[in-house]
Amino acid sequence: MMASLTRLRRRAAEVRRCESGVALIEFAFSMPIILGMGMYGLEVTNYAMTHMQVSQIALALADNASRIGQDSALSLTQFRESDVNDTFEAAKKQAGRMDITTHGRIILSSLERNADGGQWIHWQRCVGLRRYDSSYGVEGDGVTGTSLSGMGPASERITAPDKNAVMFVEINYDYQPLISDTLIGKPKIHYTAAFIVRDERDLTMIYNPSPAAPRATCNNYTT
Repeated sequence: MMASLTRLRRRAAEVRRCESGVALIEFAFSMPIILGMGMYGLEVTNYAMTHMQVSQIALALADNASRIGQDSALSLTQFRESDVNDTFEAAKKQAGRMDITTHGRIILSSLERNADGGQWIHWQRCVGLRRYDSSYGVEGDGVTGTSLSGMGPASERITAPDKNAVMFVEINYDYQPLISDTLIGKPKIHYTAAFIVRDERDLTMIYNPSPAAPRATCNNYTT
């Protein structure tokens, strides 16, 4: 009996002195922290990349809308409903797997100068399922008078020159988490972009010659 007790005490002492499992235990304790930090870092990186992508889509769409139209040697360039649809389609392809029209809203406005010298949102077209309205006005705002000072944040107000138009783009996008919305949530990403029309465009209207193209008016919520 005494011999067994002595062996047990000796084995207990050996166990107390043993350090072969220390690293494994430390790793087990630190792994949740390391894993959590890694997932958070991936989510923040994806969020930053999404910001950049939405910004680039807004810029490209405004640029495309400022260039596109039906040229004619006998008349001014006509901007058509099909041109609007083409610019939206290009934005969707550029967004790729973001599904920007499923999780967001794109608004294209033609900012012009009215007969009183004020700013005027002549027309507006939209695409996307999210119910976001323009932050800076809707179609028809500023048709007369000088109450509309332009579009964009107060510190960066965009105005249209006389006898020309500015293609103003707003994108609102609900961020889609890469891992989980418990890390940074699902914040709204908002970007704007503006380009002055590059050619001598007929600003009378958006034309829609036969066969007529669908009109992406802002009371529709489609992808």
